Amino acid sequence: MSTHDSNRPPLIDRILAPVRRLEPRMPQTRGRAIWQFIGLTLVAAVLSSLFVLPGFLGTGVAAAAGISDFNALPANLQIQQFAQNSTVYAKQGGQDVPIATFYAQNRQDVTWDAVSQNVKDAVVAAEDPRFYSEGAVDVLGTVRGALATVVGGDVQGGSSITQQYVKNVEVEKCEALTDAKKVQACYDDAAGQTLQRKVQEMRYAVGLEKKYSKKDILMGYLNVVGFGGQVYGIEAAAHYYFNVDANALSLAQAATLVAIVNNPANLRIDEPDSKTNGAANGYALTKARRDYVLDRMYVNHKITAADRDAAKKTPVQPTVTPTTSGCAAAQQYNAAFFCDYVRDVILNDPAYGKTADDRWATLNRGGLKIYTTLNLDLQAVAQQSLSTYIPATKAGIDLGASNVSVELGTGRIVTMVQNRAFNNTDQPVDGTTAVNYNTDEAYGGSSGFQTGSTFKAFDLAAWLEAGHSLYEYINASQHTFPMSDFTSTCGDISGPSWQVSNDEGSASRLSVMAATAESVNTAFAQMATKTDLCSILNAAKSLGIHTAATGGTLNSYPSMILGTNEVAPLTMATAYAGIADGGTVCTPVAIDKVINADGSAHAVSPTTCTQGLDKDIAAGVTYALEGVMTDGTATSANPWDGTPIMGKTGTTDDSLQNWLITSTTKVAQATWVGNVSGSTPLRSLSFDGIGGGNVKFSIVKPIQKALDQLYGGDDFTKPTNSSLYGSKVTVPDVTGKTPDQAQKLLEALGLDVTVDQTPVDSTQTAGTVASTDPPAGSAIEGGGSVTIQLSSGQAAPSATPTPGGGSTGKPTSTPGTGAGNAGGNGIGGGNGNGGLTGGGGAGG
Repeated sequence: MSTHDSNRPPLIDRILAPVRRLEPRMPQTRGRAIWQFIGLTLVAAVLSSLFVLPGFLGTGVAAAAGISDFNALPANLQIQQFAQNSTVYAKQGGQDVPIATFYAQNRQDVTWDAVSQNVKDAVVAAEDPRFYSEGAVDVLGTVRGALATVVGGDVQGGSSITQQYVKNVEVEKCEALTDAKKVQACYDDAAGQTLQRKVQEMRYAVGLEKKYSKKDILMGYLNVVGFGGQVYGIEAAAHYYFNVDANALSLAQAATLVAIVNNPANLRIDEPDSKTNGAANGYALTKARRDYVLDRMYVNHKITAADRDAAKKTPVQPTVTPTTSGCAAAQQYNAAFFCDYVRDVILNDPAYGKTADDRWATLNRGGLKIYTTLNLDLQAVAQQSLSTYIPATKAGIDLGASNVSVELGTGRIVTMVQNRAFNNTDQPVDGTTAVNYNTDEAYGGSSGFQTGSTFKAFDLAAWLEAGHSLYEYINASQHTFPMSDFTSTCGDISGPSWQVSNDEGSASRLSVMAATAESVNTAFAQMATKTDLCSILNAAKSLGIHTAATGGTLNSYPSMILGTNEVAPLTMATAYAGIADGGTVCTPVAIDKVINADGSAHAVSPTTCTQGLDKDIAAGVTYALEGVMTDGTATSANPWDGTPIMGKTGTTDDSLQNWLITSTTKVAQATWVGNVSGSTPLRSLSFDGIGGGNVKFSIVKPIQKALDQLYGGDDFTKPTNSSLYGSKVTVPDVTGKTPDQAQKLLEALGLDVTVDQTPVDSTQTAGTVASTDPPAGSAIEGGGSVTIQLSSGQAAPSATPTPGGGSTGKPTSTPGTGAGNAGGNGIGGGNGNGGLTGGGGAGG
């Protein structure tokens, strides 16, 4: 062997040297055959010189000429863990349910008691009848196999079960490699038909029998040996070919599986259309070998003649039951996309290996039991609700929809569904996809979708951080916003003016609370002129917001405040969970625990929780978003079950993407419906009788109700008065100032200023400020409105007394009874009832 040549004892080399040039190959002439026979006889002589009967190496006395050098060969075979199936579990009815399996080789190691005695007897009788009585090496079998080569032309086995176990262990090491050249070199070294390899195999066999019992070696062999294709080990073979456990195999079934071991490529019974060994001829080749196994069992007194004959009469009838590798099997639980996400989590996480190849091997060969966060009961509700309204395909639109839910404080993902079925093959089918709409590109997802007004939650956070309040009033009548209106410490802002239209609500002047509830775009654009755009972006980032596209960056253009960045639903749900949890955002996790094949715990990367927002800021944002669910655009999705809830709708331009994200104090969910590609307005479509712009509400309501029933929810933290109302501002006296001077002074205090162009009577210079409304000295909320009144430059006319009546009394037909506007007492008149002529009254 290439890895051992440098350590080979010189005497062994000298012994083998004369026969190396006679390595067996197909003889072309009678003379060549004779020379091969002589060579193989020499091989037998060499072997006999090394070992003497009756112990055949295991218990005998070694030949003095070669035993010391033979013993110097490497003896400790390193038996690493055979490739094992890894299984993914999810919760259903509180129980762990397997939803998918990953494997490079379909194998499940079992113990001695988990295998039928029929199998143990059959493999010993057919492969190595002297297994329990001989040593590690079957010298007679080896010599017989060598001599048989002369007849058949191929190198024959003739190995003991221990030797076969050694060979399989060595080959298994090759299976774990990933470099093609290294794999081939390993196979040549481990399975090549050379004298050197055969002697080393024997040496390993001797070492094994000194360390392990016959029982352990036989079980090791039954767990490692191949049964055709990717089926390895007796347990996987029993399930695959007969759909039973290995301990339930009948005599005929056991003999059939042992028959397959002799030549798995030709004797496998999962190819019914095979002309040489298929269903039409009763799997003739396999049956012949099976009957041979039964005969050997009878000869070795493991079964009776009656048992043998009855088993021979049993036809070979497989019940092939494939164990699907990968996530396709999870489709029956509507969990294939979640499963694929779990797979990508493992393949991206250094906890499962330093390199990508290491992580692949851990998943596909490590025999892990992966217990995930998914709740299949909630998953079923989410899938049913989504599928009720959103089909897998719809004419005229590349339609997508998804839902994902995460727990607050833990980041555990409890639902993950979408409208299309999972298909990661190279044969796409309508209504299927390999793209997970809920996740980032790096985890099998898309490049994300524009979030629309759901992004306004981060606008609110920056608004409150800047010292503004929720009941501050905003002028929402402006629709054209020059770039000069905005400030960004992240970089320069330039370009044409931004035209803003309202989609879900509109008003000329309203509070931030009302603007949030009705999702008034112009109000939020106005709010953005009063804050730093960079602070909005940073608020989003602090809650974990990032682009779904690998390597992408969030844009900071003014339009981003209305949700133009493309983000994955899982990311949005995670951010809203952070807002609802007092600003503490926890990274999403899909795995609760992992158990290794040996029963030990495997390291699992936990969620990472950080304080993304100040608690008071988070409470203010949550309070505003509660209004969306109770008095705003999303009331129809509120289950009204007593569980406090907050949320936000989102609709992009032309209703291409539609969102609804909600959260209680326990769990958050994000639902998206929209164009995967293309630009078909959702509002132009109908889904089960519901308009495309509103279908998100019908989808979310049953999901939210199910979440509330399981998790419940508490009252959210109350916001501070400063978040609600801000600080009181005293209106300064600006009379006599120019309108521009007064406006700048008032706006510097955070007040919203309007100039009334209609002059009023005033002694102030014409065109200057006559007064304000509210008047100077008034205490109003920060951001409150103030109207500037301009002076006409003329004082109001003073009142002029009139004899016998009020100064401006209204004339009547009765002298002395005109009602005085100013209540004046005319001469000779009564109390304030002046007349045109001043008559009436008592006089005096």
